[in-house]
Amino acid sequence: MGRGILLTSNLPQLQNLIKRDPEGYKEEFLQQWNHYNSIRRIFATNPDEQASHFRELVAFISQVATCYPKETAEFPSHLSTLLLENYGTLSPDTRKTLLQNLVMLRNKDVITSIELLKSLFPLLPRTTSSSLRSFIRKTILSDIKTANIRSKNHKLNRAVQAMLFGMVERGMEGEVVGDKGKLRASNAAGPTTDRTANNGEEAMWAVILTKELWRKGIWTDAKPVSIIALGCFHPVVKVQSASIHFFLGSDEEKEDSDAEDEEDIDVKALHHRREINKKTRSGDNKLRKQLNAAKKKKHNKPTTATPNFSGLQLLNDPQTFGEKLYDILNRYDKRFSLDHKILLMQLLSRVMGSHKLCVLGFYTYIVKYLTHRQLRVPAILVALAQSVHDLTPPDAVTPVVRKLAHEFVHPGVASEVIAAGLNAIREVCRRQPWSMEEDLLGDLIEYRKSRDKAVTSAARGLLQLYREVNPGLLKRRERGKEASMGMASGTQPLAFGHSADAAVDIEGLALLEDHLQKLRDEENVVMDEDDEAAWEGWDADSDSSDSESEGWIDVSDDDEPLHISDSEDEDKPKDKEPPPDAEPAADPSTRISTLATTKILTPADFALLNDLRIQAATKAVETVGGSRAKRKLATLEANKKAVQAATQPEDAFISENDILGPRKKAKADYAERMASIAKGREGREKFGSHKGKKNKETPSSSTNREKARNKPIMMILGSSAVRGKKKASLREKQQKLRAHIKKSKNQFSFGEATRKFEPICPVGELSIYHEALGLIRCRNVN
Repeated sequence: MGRGILLTSNLPQLQNLIKRDPEGYKEEFLQQWNHYNSIRRIFATNPDEQASHFRELVAFISQVATCYPKETAEFPSHLSTLLLENYGTLSPDTRKTLLQNLVMLRNKDVITSIELLKSLFPLLPRTTSSSLRSFIRKTILSDIKTANIRSKNHKLNRAVQAMLFGMVERGMEGEVVGDKGKLRASNAAGPTTDRTANNGEEAMWAVILTKELWRKGIWTDAKPVSIIALGCFHPVVKVQSASIHFFLGSDEEKEDSDAEDEEDIDVKALHHRREINKKTRSGDNKLRKQLNAAKKKKHNKPTTATPNFSGLQLLNDPQTFGEKLYDILNRYDKRFSLDHKILLMQLLSRVMGSHKLCVLGFYTYIVKYLTHRQLRVPAILVALAQSVHDLTPPDAVTPVVRKLAHEFVHPGVASEVIAAGLNAIREVCRRQPWSMEEDLLGDLIEYRKSRDKAVTSAARGLLQLYREVNPGLLKRRERGKEASMGMASGTQPLAFGHSADAAVDIEGLALLEDHLQKLRDEENVVMDEDDEAAWEGWDADSDSSDSESEGWIDVSDDDEPLHISDSEDEDKPKDKEPPPDAEPAADPSTRISTLATTKILTPADFALLNDLRIQAATKAVETVGGSRAKRKLATLEANKKAVQAATQPEDAFISENDILGPRKKAKADYAERMASIAKGREGREKFGSHKGKKNKETPSSSTNREKARNKPIMMILGSSAVRGKKKASLREKQQKLRAHIKKSKNQFSFGEATRKFEPICPVGELSIYHEALGLIRCRNVN
């Protein structure tokens, strides 16, 4: 009994003894367990009474719960119930203790991840402590990340995604209030359906966690995209904005006040600290590491926002998604601010461009914003251009092009406005060339004679575009040599809705066939046996369960070939003369190769094929020459770089710089001017001058004599001092020279001994002109 009394007052000692011998101290544990149940009942009715003792008991039982699993089976549910039902009445210390011990039970595998997350998710929108909120967030992310390290934990992922989807869905029935003017304040205070699920905090946290798990690469399938896609239609504007930024690839908004923001490394401060501190080798190594980290961070920092193309591609039913976005944009146009409407326009346009959707009402809606006085009009023009594609009906785009020309391209606006209008028209017409009218095109390309560089460049770009895609809309003298030759040979652009004929061969495949045949002849080996090795190092997703097969069936050459064709021209000869615009003779791609019918081309084969095409094009430039061969070589090299660096289709998205084009340095706004002024005032007192205050005991300004030394010669030519020197008599010049010689003699003193100088010949015998010029040679008497 004496031992039990002592252990009752010393829980850490009892905890240590229990971990060493659970069976020997089971009676003492049961005594503490009964005491815990009594305190828990009292604490449930009055949380302020015995709170500290209750926290000690909770921490003690959490530490030894693994030693007595049957007795403590209900302990985790006790903690979870207290947190979920009495969270508002608990003290901050008690909340923190209960959460920490609940996480400890998960780390000891007393509870599963799903049980822990079911308790943590509802607490995120309810807590007001930034440190506790950060702790919950880190715990959720780390637990899910740990569960998916070795392999995907599909059971946990499905459960968590279902919880997040429910958090977003619970607030979808609320009314869209908006964020424009007074509506922003009413959205924060007005009563709605359960304050729209806690004013959207629950849905906001669901979106934040989903975005973080996507960014870390833990979730990469379509389910997290569906959660965020649902958030794009949430009635709370901040949830909409956070979800839209995910697809746009720009997380400019602050998701949470306690989010971890990486501070920029001050390189100048590092160098300054190194000069002051003691010089050591370890200090040099530390400085070098910090500078390398700063350089790497600056290099990896993206300059512009990159759209989340993979997220856009994983959208389920993009047509319905785009129509819902347009419905929200059109219905709540008066309630949303301009910035939020531009976000909706950008997302809708990118979805339309990526999936080639037709939401024709969008072009009618955006027309009212196409004025040169509209705020943020470059972003609106970008959204317009991105929404157009080759399947967009020209009849829907032609009024928009006409509106752009009427508002932006005329002599009554600035040159920057004209350049932006021409660039926007070019981007729209590049995606749908048939939206341009012949008369309007003739007027627009006349701006290539402008004196402004940006306008000239934009007009020439539009002219070059139609020389390539549809030269028939241009006048004969504006078509250029190649376009005129193409029209003379009968080449016509494809009409709207028509596509090119099916390909009968892979361009340049004959080069690869010849290359492989040359290798076989040189090495005398069969290259097809190493095809499996050619797939190594390339991204080739395959399902192992579907890859089982019985192997290839060899077909002898004696068997009759099987012809399957739906074409009516089977009897026509296959050998045709090359078209007039065929490739140069150095590239034998006009020959139809049979390599693709006898061999499965690997990614390495296609990479080699691209290199061979570039080599053939380079040889054609060196031998044949001509602008056409050079353009083909440039196109092949550009495509190779695009395949290596980009993961999205070419020209899928554009930026505001593509609309504005090359321009002069813009005039600094008020914020930039103030920043420049503040930078110039650093390190000086108030607004005083630095002159005359350096290396002086008493501050003073510079003298007039010091100022005269720095004046330009043209400013002092008319001064009395300079005029006096020009008009001085010979006698005045002689007096000045004698005074200078006398002063110079008095200055030749070295220490204690004074050296005396005398002229080689008496001064009186010198010519007055030599004396005036200072040609007096002296010798050292000593």
